[in-house]
Amino acid sequence: MMAYFENISKIKYEGPQSTNALAFKYYNPEEKIGDRTMEEILRFGVAYWHTFTYDGSDPFGAGNMERSWNHLTGLELAKARVAASFEFFEKIDAPYFCFHDVDVAPEGKTLEETNRNLDIIIDEIEKHLKTSKTKLLWNTANMFSNPRFVHGAATSPNADVYAFAAAKVKKGLEVAKRLHAENYVFWGGREGYETLLNTDMKLEQDNLARFFHMALDYAKEIGYEGQFLIEPKPKEPTKHQYDFDVATGIAFLRTYGLEDKFKFNIEANHATLAGHTFEHELHTARIHGMLGSVDANQGDPLLGWDTDEFPTDLYTNTLAMYEILKNGGLGSGGLNFDAKVRRGSFEQDDLFYAHIAGMDSFAIALKVAHKLLEDRVLEDFVDSRYDSYNSGIGQKIISGTTNFKELEEYALGLKEVKNTSGRTEKLKMIINQYVLNTL
Repeated sequence: MMAYFENISKIKYEGPQSTNALAFKYYNPEEKIGDRTMEEILRFGVAYWHTFTYDGSDPFGAGNMERSWNHLTGLELAKARVAASFEFFEKIDAPYFCFHDVDVAPEGKTLEETNRNLDIIIDEIEKHLKTSKTKLLWNTANMFSNPRFVHGAATSPNADVYAFAAAKVKKGLEVAKRLHAENYVFWGGREGYETLLNTDMKLEQDNLARFFHMALDYAKEIGYEGQFLIEPKPKEPTKHQYDFDVATGIAFLRTYGLEDKFKFNIEANHATLAGHTFEHELHTARIHGMLGSVDANQGDPLLGWDTDEFPTDLYTNTLAMYEILKNGGLGSGGLNFDAKVRRGSFEQDDLFYAHIAGMDSFAIALKVAHKLLEDRVLEDFVDSRYDSYNSGIGQKIISGTTNFKELEEYALGLKEVKNTSGRTEKLKMIINQYVLNTL
């Protein structure tokens, strides 16, 4: 069997003092944080599309990525990518991977031909899964790249497109069951609108809900029990997408009776585009019991689009891991590196450097977040800040045993209202200290 990364040995943990760029400095899969290992908590995944199909092209230039499989085409190219991917998974020690249908197999001229191509490549993936520790975190259907989805998929004004999208998801769920995917993701790349001048929003959202219900019905019919996930994003490629952010997604799910069947796959860069922090989206999903999985990346604050950079911001990642640990972990979800190397990082070995950087960054974040929780740094402060609701009129507010008349009477009797400082700067200083003490 051909080796695609023959100059790279398996990446091992060497500790913070190591100067070997092809080694983990902080990610030690077997190290226990609390009662679980790093590998069990972090559940890292490799994104097939960015790692093995991304060619480096952008609106201003052609693809420039140097890959040892670039000379191949069609199904032969797809088969080579499968072999290369599992070699990469083994060497980077990744427990999971994720893919869209068109990432792994080329589209044919017809749906029937596309499905045949997919079956051939799924056969190849299944063979590798039998001997690999790496498992499928989730799969999904790409319903945004092909021109047929110009006006959306499950929200398209064209019923033929809607039917085509249903057929793709039907096949995707069959693949998920066959490969034992732990989750199935819906990202509505074009499920939104450009202008309300030509849009029946109520019909489109009703149709999207019908689509989700049919997907649930079919999963039950075939016995697929993986977690269904929605991945919010406010814009790109549409101007306004229906899954704008977690809060919008929760409202949609509750409106259509889907809140008990879906959780959220939250991407850091999508949170940025929605005008939120990463931890805000994670927190919102967590407090509503809907935090399912994470697309681990980061955006560039100087650029207003989805740059999908590898996550190396220790502060942001720490706050993310804080929410994940408060959630009790990610359950069947994981930390999927939905990130691509920069166009200037075009050599094949750069794929390893990028993933090592991301994995080490989240390993540091995990240790810091665990220590913060262990020491109750933020918990005790928050508890103290809301202490007025533990007794007296505050307790009545919480228990729902008061009313406006009683509250007015209480307010009239107040001689002064005294607030306490939120200590924002002090808390940030403490977090910085915990980060630095971990390094």
